[in-house]
Amino acid sequence: MSVIISEPPAIRCVGAVVHDRTGRLLMIRRANDPGRGEWSLPGGRVERGESDDSALRREVHEETGLRVTVGPLVGNLRRTGPHGDYDIRDYWCVPDSGTLCAGDDAADARWIDRATLTTLDRDAALTEGLVELLRSWDCLPGAQ
Repeated sequence: MSVIISEPPAIRCVGAVVHDRTGRLLMIRRANDPGRGEWSLPGGRVERGESDDSALRREVHEETGLRVTVGPLVGNLRRTGPHGDYDIRDYWCVPDSGTLCAGDDAADARWIDRATLTTLDRDAALTEGLVELLRSWDCLPGAQ
C-alpha cells in the first residue's frame, strides 16, 4: 500500500503594476502579514468565483482609493507564506479615477519614483525580490 501526500492548492492572488503619467509606480505599505510594514504592489487574494480582473479592481480600490483598468498579464510568481503557497499574477493597470489614499490592508499608498524605490530597496523596506522582478518585467518606475 502506498500513501499519497498531496499539497493544498496555492492561494490565488493578483497584483497591479500601475504607473502614473510621469512614470511613477503605485505602491502600498502592507498593514498586515504576510509582509507587514513592507512596500509592495497593491493587490491581494482572489475570492471564490471572482475573476482576476474583478479581484484586482477591487483590491486596488480598497487599498489605494484608485479605480483602474486592468490590462495584460505582466508576469507571475510563487511565494511561500504562513498559510501556504501564493500564486501571484501581476497585471499591467491604468489608473482611471479616484484619489490616492491608504485603505483596507494598506498602511500607506504612494506614487514612487526610481530614486525612492532605490532607497526603499537599500533600506530593506520592500517585499523581497521586488526590484529584481520589476526589472525583469521592464516595469521599474521612471526617474524624476
